[in-house]
Amino acid sequence: MRRIPARMPSRAYDVLVGRDCLAGLGGALSRRCPGGKTVVCCDENVAPLYLEKVRSSLRAAGYEVSHIVIPAGEAQKNLARAEELYGVLYDRGVRRGDTAVALGGGVTGDLAGFVAATYQRGVRLAQVPTTLLAQVDAAVGGKVAVDFRAGKNYVGTFYQPWLVYSDLAALETLPERELHSGAAEVAKYGLLAGGELLDRVERLAAGSLTAARVSQELVTGCVQYKVAVVAGDEREETGARAVLNLGHTIGHAIEAATAFSRYTHGEAVGLGLRAVLWLSRRLCGLDPGEEVRAQAVLDGLGLPRRLEAVPAETVCALTRRDKKAGREGVGYVLLDAPGSPHLNVRVPPELEREVIEWLLQR
Repeated sequence: MRRIPARMPSRAYDVLVGRDCLAGLGGALSRRCPGGKTVVCCDENVAPLYLEKVRSSLRAAGYEVSHIVIPAGEAQKNLARAEELYGVLYDRGVRRGDTAVALGGGVTGDLAGFVAATYQRGVRLAQVPTTLLAQVDAAVGGKVAVDFRAGKNYVGTFYQPWLVYSDLAALETLPERELHSGAAEVAKYGLLAGGELLDRVERLAAGSLTAARVSQELVTGCVQYKVAVVAGDEREETGARAVLNLGHTIGHAIEAATAFSRYTHGEAVGLGLRAVLWLSRRLCGLDPGEEVRAQAVLDGLGLPRRLEAVPAETVCALTRRDKKAGREGVGYVLLDAPGSPHLNVRVPPELEREVIEWLLQR
């Protein structure tokens, strides 16, 4: 397995990345969080695939194991569902020294992580991501949250896990759409890092996207980039962590404008990345050839090319409600070049509307 040490100010933990390794979860967790109860949270899609294997591994490591299965989908990431999970932990006598295990994609990781962070002011948390998006991004870095009204991740906190354990074999059971969705975050890290990581992403985009072609080196590269950023700005206090929002300002607005139902998170971020490339050429001098190259990568990863049937004014209004917006509006992350992000770029309202219209008319 590949081990990426995550040395955060609040807690040090390991991100482990392997293939066909899920049976080793219990042993890996017991070295960090020995004994006690574990409550595995997963959704109805993941449960038939991996729940029993995870339960067996945890039991073999000496844990008292129970679980809860929730419906699938972004609509479940809300305060009402969090309250239900609080009730489960309460009824099962979970204490601070016990562990919540988030088994699944970003929705499960965010929801179960938020509950773990806030129940009794914090129980232990293990992230076991089974989607590409969660393995390279959502499960790492300590952001846990639920959605509130039209606000993506509006209610949340920072809470580092005790362990992140990724089995790339789980990607083989992903629906094709979800695999492509996760590739948007891979593309984001390639554009942020440039160099070798972007070359790897470009090679991935050059052929048919399959789980078997997602390598440990690719996932590890994305995780290493995120860990390095978060370690320097764990709670978004210096502004450095904002670099990870590349493509997310417009992406989150698109999700909200479509009631979190038309586009997956990754699809919306993919559209946001297309807008970022367009804006970067206009505002940061991104080389047109690099824009073409990056747009081709997004095409090769099977991400949407066009925004469908969403009024531009709706998306623009929602970008200004972004939770990271300040008094002067939201600062975009753009690119001077691949590997050279430019933080806190103020995009004139007329240009913001123009890029949304461009997405609608492609």
